[in-house]
Amino acid sequence: MAAKLLVTLALSLFLLSPARSEDPSIAPYNQLVLDAVKTMPVGGGYSASAKATAALQRAFTSADSTLRINSTQATPSYCSGATYLVFLKTLSVLQQHGLALSPTTIASLKPSGQPDGTGIWGRWNANGPGTACLFYEMRLGNNFTKLEEAKAGDFLKIFWNDGIGASEHGHSVIYIDKGVKDGVPTLTYWSSNIPGGFGTKTVPQSRIHRYLFSRLENPETISRPLEPKNSYLSSLERNNSTPSEAARKCGLPEKSF
Repeated sequence: MAAKLLVTLALSLFLLSPARSEDPSIAPYNQLVLDAVKTMPVGGGYSASAKATAALQRAFTSADSTLRINSTQATPSYCSGATYLVFLKTLSVLQQHGLALSPTTIASLKPSGQPDGTGIWGRWNANGPGTACLFYEMRLGNNFTKLEEAKAGDFLKIFWNDGIGASEHGHSVIYIDKGVKDGVPTLTYWSSNIPGGFGTKTVPQSRIHRYLFSRLENPETISRPLEPKNSYLSSLERNNSTPSEAARKCGLPEKSF
């Protein structure tokens, strides 16, 4: 217990240090997420291919029980791989400031081609509320659907159509801001985007059918035991889900969507 308190204190001092307080309106871990985005390459091309998955795997390294991410290796890229790299980079920085990551935990974070719903990467990469289900299962942070509650640095699943699962058209991104351009409400996000790859993009809010935000608040729970497979997420490769079912599976009220 004493060791855990020391780790918590060390992380708190790091997060609240003057160098970290660039914008007091941004949640502390969100600022780390945004810092990680700044270290990512620009461009590199978009490709939802085996080549991009192999590049993602090359970017993941660990030595001496230390998580290390070399994102320059991760091109071409796709959206879920891009946001996952930022998540890993955030954990890597936190490990340098006291977050305990055992060799077993580090190994569990490696994207090794796990099927949708299997392990950490398989949940993150799944159709539907994949990342949100991971956050709910591991108690990593809060999921929500209201754009007015969003803060820069939140992870976000955008649904471009009404489908959830096999028929969906979605995008895994990091929320940056909302605004208005020529009288049209807009949303700005960072991800790997078609066709250029890593970078920010601004779209009309009217294009988005659903939002599903996940805010990192408890990174220390990344070491919690996790069932090997989330059967619900696995099924979304072949099946569709209702909005109420998707909400329940990531800990939200049924009418959230």
